[in-house]
Amino acid sequence: MSTPVPSTEDPSQYRLPTSVKAKHYDVVLKTDLEALRFEGVVKVQLDIVEETTSITLNSANLDLGKVTLYSDALKSEQIPTGQSFDKTQERVAFQLATPVPAGSKAELKIAFAGELNGSMLGYYKSSWEQDGKTKNYALTQFEPTAARRAFPCWDEPLLKATFGVTMVSRADTTNLSNMPAISETVIEPNADIAEEIRELVASSKPEEKWKVTTFENTPPMSTYIVAVANGHFEFLETSMKMPLSGKTVPLRIYATADVIHQAQFALDVKAAALPLYETIFNVEYPLPKLDTLVAHDFDAGAMENWGLITGRTSVFLLDPNNADQASRKRVATVQSHEVAHMWFGNITTMEWWNYLYLNEGFATLISKIFPEWKMDSEFISDHLNRALSLDAKLSSHPIEVDCPDANHINQIFDALSYSKAASVLRMLSNYVGEERFLKGVSLYLKKKLFANSVTHDLWEGISTATDLNITDLMENWITKIGFPVLTVTEDDKGIHVRQDRFLETGAADPKENETIWNVPLFILSAQDGGKSKVDKSAILEEREKFFPIDTTKPFKLNAGTSGVYRVLYTPERVAKIADEAAKQDGTSAFDLTDRLGLLHDSFALAKAGFAQASSALTVVEKLKNETEYLVWSSIGDSISELYSIWWEHPEVSEKLAAFRRALFTPLVDKLGYDFHESDSRDVKLLRKLAIAHAAAGREPKVVEELKSRFAHFLSTGDDSKIPADLLGTIYSTAIKYGGEVEYDAILAIHDKPKTPMQKIGAMTALGNAQQPELIQRTFDSIASKARDQDIMYYFSGLQGNFKTRRLLVKYFQDEYDVLFKRFEGNFTLQYLVKYSMEFLSTKEDLENVQAFFKDKDTSKYNQSLAQTIDSIRAKAAYIERSTGDLEGWFKDWEAKQ
Repeated sequence: MSTPVPSTEDPSQYRLPTSVKAKHYDVVLKTDLEALRFEGVVKVQLDIVEETTSITLNSANLDLGKVTLYSDALKSEQIPTGQSFDKTQERVAFQLATPVPAGSKAELKIAFAGELNGSMLGYYKSSWEQDGKTKNYALTQFEPTAARRAFPCWDEPLLKATFGVTMVSRADTTNLSNMPAISETVIEPNADIAEEIRELVASSKPEEKWKVTTFENTPPMSTYIVAVANGHFEFLETSMKMPLSGKTVPLRIYATADVIHQAQFALDVKAAALPLYETIFNVEYPLPKLDTLVAHDFDAGAMENWGLITGRTSVFLLDPNNADQASRKRVATVQSHEVAHMWFGNITTMEWWNYLYLNEGFATLISKIFPEWKMDSEFISDHLNRALSLDAKLSSHPIEVDCPDANHINQIFDALSYSKAASVLRMLSNYVGEERFLKGVSLYLKKKLFANSVTHDLWEGISTATDLNITDLMENWITKIGFPVLTVTEDDKGIHVRQDRFLETGAADPKENETIWNVPLFILSAQDGGKSKVDKSAILEEREKFFPIDTTKPFKLNAGTSGVYRVLYTPERVAKIADEAAKQDGTSAFDLTDRLGLLHDSFALAKAGFAQASSALTVVEKLKNETEYLVWSSIGDSISELYSIWWEHPEVSEKLAAFRRALFTPLVDKLGYDFHESDSRDVKLLRKLAIAHAAAGREPKVVEELKSRFAHFLSTGDDSKIPADLLGTIYSTAIKYGGEVEYDAILAIHDKPKTPMQKIGAMTALGNAQQPELIQRTFDSIASKARDQDIMYYFSGLQGNFKTRRLLVKYFQDEYDVLFKRFEGNFTLQYLVKYSMEFLSTKEDLENVQAFFKDKDTSKYNQSLAQTIDSIRAKAAYIERSTGDLEGWFKDWEAKQ
């Protein structure tokens, strides 16, 4: 797919009519966890903007009951003469016999009911086990367009209103919503209660006890961040005195009784993040509380409902006594990301979904609670490189993406809206200076308090703070697809820099290479006395330009890897940069972030054919004495990708496995297998990484050590020899090199895990089975054992196993209709396509995939499919171009061993 062009469709056909405006909702919601039903009444206060004889709003999967409209101007109530549904756009229109005059006010009252199902959309059920019995609770997931599944509403982000929520539930349960409860009473016989509540409980049995919980009204907010929950929850709590307001804000985290003891760290992170962000943004947190609810069934990772964050167990829970570093990082980044949304998204909300990045980019960029974790350096691999990998495809899309139809919104919750947006904002912050950048952000937030925004509003704030024309500087980074590769040539007077669009398949066709970006070059050059300086003023605003610098001394572009681009040097300059970067005596002009950028660029440029694959491996060889975990992590990722691409070419993959062993086994020998309290975070991460890669490279002594540790657990039931950081690697190794006994043991852990980490480790490990009968059991588990939210872990394990890859393709195609129906409305669907096929790497595979989808309705995942097809095409071209080059490099490498 080539560069998208602006849609010719009229976007107004996808937006609700503006003849009326919702100002305030009173929602009464009864939850029956035994019948798995909900019902209620919504009363909406309306401003009538234009005279109208119909009212249109959103509703989906609800049974609508009595509808009335009271008009202040007419002093009368009328029942609509008819109603019509648009199932595609999820709307209901009510026809009125008497026109309602412009400038008047009215109240629309609608009774509704629905089913609490397991869809993970709207108001839905989640389940857990207690004393061998399955118990249910209910919670909401409304983003992007599922509030309409819980109550009829104007379900567009621009249409903000205030909300008053009243919940009716069984008396022994807990009710939660965005705001604190102001009253809660058990309904007694002959109690003085509102008529609509009396009607909701009228059919109850005499012995049933119900209660009414009424919550404070919210500030103006969009429907997608409204939230409610009902169930048997327990909580941990603390409070924080806020730095600007001086108010004390209570903080709680709710979960079911079986897991609440694993929630303390997430609560601690929230307590650290909330006051920090209030200080950074210089805008008060406006709500009187902030809760988090941990859910056993959740489609996304987590959700920033205002005042009531929700999310899955794996992003909020960890074993307080034995937590691995990956789990700690995941909880910290997700919780702080959602807290950042209290400002970006909740106080100030994008006007429409094409500005989604204004929410997600900021929340991704700012999630840095623990400075000692080197989060800015980790950002390069976690976000920048991830974003550039996706954006290098023809099927990419701009950060600000045209998305008129709300039915397609799920597809833009991707690495471009999150990671590329965050990377572009990080580049801007480095260019103008972080202090001025954050000042501009604060101005933006203050101007748009409780309102909606577009891109220009943000640029206006940063322009005011910097006295720069940020709109001109940033326009193409946000509105255009792709990013540039900078080609650097040099002479004794300086460097010549040219920009072209970078594509993973090589040089861009002229029609794909029209964008000129304003590129901050961040030129780093060594100075006398062993120091270096960065020229942040240098900017490439045209196709090519000359910059005078001293090329006799070490230099490189993109200091700190702050820019959103790749840099292509001559082979001679790459060698010099790598030699300088590899210095271990503290005299290098280049730091950790520069080494990361060098590695990522080397492999990306090789894949695209701008450089030899062998040159990227030479860079790795030069860095083999590296001590930093993050550099080793990037090396490991890069070697893993090559191994995965050449998976059906043993003449290369076997050599890559040997190279992997040679790189990582010495680290295992040095660091060992045991984790100690005194170890730094980096040492723990490097030990885990080295062991995982040595095992993946089939290093015999490492494999035997991991097998013996699992065997000890099998024979004794004692898992003390399975450190949390090695759990996934040990489980996968036990399955890969074991048989039915090991498989059954992992399956038992899968069925009754102590922590989310154990569950994830077991699900992924099951995909590593080698025997046909065990492989079949794993595929059978997808239908019989996998929670909807967890299916991707099964696919991930099967994708990583070369023996099951083609079986996974066949499974997806055979089960397509079942999988489509199961995940049609969820974020998961697009990832199923990707995980099932992106590893394919031949032209025949490409043709077969295209043929399979030819007669399918791909509208809900067409973007993911296009990206998957691009990936297959790029891999096939890489193999064809570079196999001989890699074979030659490995022949020379083996001769030196």
